[in-house]
Amino acid sequence: MARGGQVGLARVAVVVRAGAAPLWWLGVFAAGIGVLVPGLTGRRIGVLAGAALFVVTTAVVAWVRRRRYTALAGSAARAGKHDVLQDRGVTVRNWRRGHRWWLLLAFLAALGSAFAVPAAGGLLLAGCGAGLWLKSAWIGRREQSLDALLWVRVDWLAGNAGRPAGKAVKGYRTTGIAAGDAAPGGARRKTAAAV
Repeated sequence: MARGGQVGLARVAVVVRAGAAPLWWLGVFAAGIGVLVPGLTGRRIGVLAGAALFVVTTAVVAWVRRRRYTALAGSAARAGKHDVLQDRGVTVRNWRRGHRWWLLLAFLAALGSAFAVPAAGGLLLAGCGAGLWLKSAWIGRREQSLDALLWVRVDWLAGNAGRPAGKAVKGYRTTGIAAGDAAPGGARRKTAAAV
């Protein structure tokens, strides 16, 4: 993290996006297995309930705490020359390590729920992943409109390397749009950015 006044910074969009792929794929896998189980409600009702849960969960996850993100982005300060920008891969790895047991428990719960409502738990999990993708894309559009990337202090993140808009976060820092190794929205840069 920090040495001699240095501050470690992680990209806000990368922290948000880090959970999208594991939640999506674990959810799709759990839903696929869940369809094979007849369940108490039957497959048709399970899949319809799961589809409704997917849509609602995607919308809720994509919209929750937007006001907080907007407020933090609006009061963001410029990153200092001693600030250390964390690589995208490190941020993603830290988030996934910090959440691995939650991901496993969520996957097992989605599989177990298939015996009651087939595929519904898996589609709920996949909806969480889709919502995180949408939220990171929204942050990316904000970054492009600000012409600046948003960063959060690593020591203000939760112990599991998550919550980039949590209570401990007092503000964001900004850098130029070409800083770091992730594009606006947190995806990998496709080409080297012109500086």
